[in-house]
Amino acid sequence: MSAVRAAYTALIFLAAPFAALYLLWRSRRQPEYRSHWAERFGVARWSTDRAQPLIWLHAVSVGETMAAAPLIAALADHYPAHNFLLTHMTPTGRAAGAALSARWPGRVVQSYLPYDLPYAVRRFLRAFQPLIGISLETEAWPNLVASAAQQSVPMVLVNARLSEASYRASLPYASLMRETAARFSIVLAQSDADAARIRKVGAPCVESVGNMKFDFTPDPAMVERGRVWRSSLAGRPVLLFASTREGEEAMLLTALPQNLCSRTTVIIVPRHPQRFDDVARLIEAHGTPFVRCSQPDFESRSDAAFFLGDSMGEMPMYYTAAEVAFIGGSLLELGGQNLIEACAVGTPVVVGPHTFNFAQATEDAIDAGAAVRASTAAEAIATMTDIADSPLRRQRMSEAASRFAAAHRGATARTLERLTPFIDAASASRAAAGSALPAVSAR
Repeated sequence: MSAVRAAYTALIFLAAPFAALYLLWRSRRQPEYRSHWAERFGVARWSTDRAQPLIWLHAVSVGETMAAAPLIAALADHYPAHNFLLTHMTPTGRAAGAALSARWPGRVVQSYLPYDLPYAVRRFLRAFQPLIGISLETEAWPNLVASAAQQSVPMVLVNARLSEASYRASLPYASLMRETAARFSIVLAQSDADAARIRKVGAPCVESVGNMKFDFTPDPAMVERGRVWRSSLAGRPVLLFASTREGEEAMLLTALPQNLCSRTTVIIVPRHPQRFDDVARLIEAHGTPFVRCSQPDFESRSDAAFFLGDSMGEMPMYYTAAEVAFIGGSLLELGGQNLIEACAVGTPVVVGPHTFNFAQATEDAIDAGAAVRASTAAEAIATMTDIADSPLRRQRMSEAASRFAAAHRGATARTLERLTPFIDAASASRAAAGSALPAVSAR
C-alpha cells in the first residue's frame, strides 16, 4: 500500500464510527438507512448458490441506476448465460434497482457496496467473485480498485464525468487520484471535456462515447398517465419544478407571483424523498392549498392549483403533464440535475445558472433550442410562464427537445462495444483457470 493510500485508509477507519452515526441520523427520515448495515461494513453473510458468471455494476443512487438500466438490458441480451450484481450506496438507488431485479428475476441481485475499508472490499470481492466491475459516473474508490486489481478483477468506469469544479477540488489529492485512475482498465466518458479532465487526473485509457442517460426510455404507462392528467386540468398551463434541492423551494415559492396559481397548475417535486414533509410544511407556510400526489386519486383533483410530487418513480408522468419544467439543483451551486428525462418526452426546459454536473448536456440542449437558462428564481418563473403562454414557442421548444434527445442516443451501444473485449477476456481467463463462477444472493 502506498503512503498516500495508507493515509487515506487511516482516515476512512477514523470516519467509520461517524458513518454509523450518519446512517442513524439519516434513518430518522428514511428508516431504510437502518437496514443492511452488514453489507455497508463488509460483514454480510453473502451466500453462493449457483454456478454462473457474474457481471458487477455499481450505481450509487437513482440517477446512476437509471443510467445503468439500458446497459444492463444490453448486457443481458449479449450475455444470456451471465448474471448481474447491482450495488448501491443509497436506499433510493436500491429501490430503483429493485425494478431491474424484478425485470430479470434470478439474474440480478442487489447489495450495498461496502465502505472503502480494505477488509470490507476484499471480503466483498471474494464473496461475489465478479468477472468485471463496472462503476458508473464518478465512483472511483481507491481501496476498492486496488483490491480488484489484486484479485484480477478488471475495473472500468462508464458514463464517466468530471466537472471542472470537481477537477480543481481533486488537485490537493492528485497523487491518490492518479494512483486510483491508473488502475481502471478503461474509462468511457460522457463528453470530450470530461475525457480531457479524466486524462489529466491520470487515467491511461479514456474514450468519449456519450451519455447513456440519453438512452433512457420513459415508461409508456407513466407517459400516458401524464397525458391523461394534463387533459383533466381544464386547459390550465402546468408548470413543473422538478428535482428541487434544499433551499430552492423557498426561493421559488417566494418568487411565485400571487396571481400565478389562479391561472396555472404548479407541481413541485423535491429531489430527495426524505424532504417531502419539509417541503409540504414550506408550502403550507406559504399559504397555498395543495394536494400531495401520494394521495389516492390525486389526479381527480382538477380544481387544485398546486401539487406536491411526493412519489417515487413517476418523473415521466410529471414531465409529460407539464408544459414546461424547471430543473432543480441549478439555482444554488449544486450543479443541477438531469434534464434529459424532460427532453425525452418533449417537455421544454428552464435551468438556473449552476449546471456543472451536466455541463455538456445542458449547453447542447440550450444550443438546440430545447432549454433556456435563467439567472434567478424570479427570472426562471417568468420564462416558464412566457413559454407556457406562448403556444408557438412551446411547440418549437418541445420539438427541439425531442430532436435533441433522439440525436444523442447510442452511448449504451458504444459502451457495450468497448466492454465486450474485457468481459470476454475475463471469461476466458476464468475458464482457463478452472475457477468456479458463483452467482450470489445478498441477504
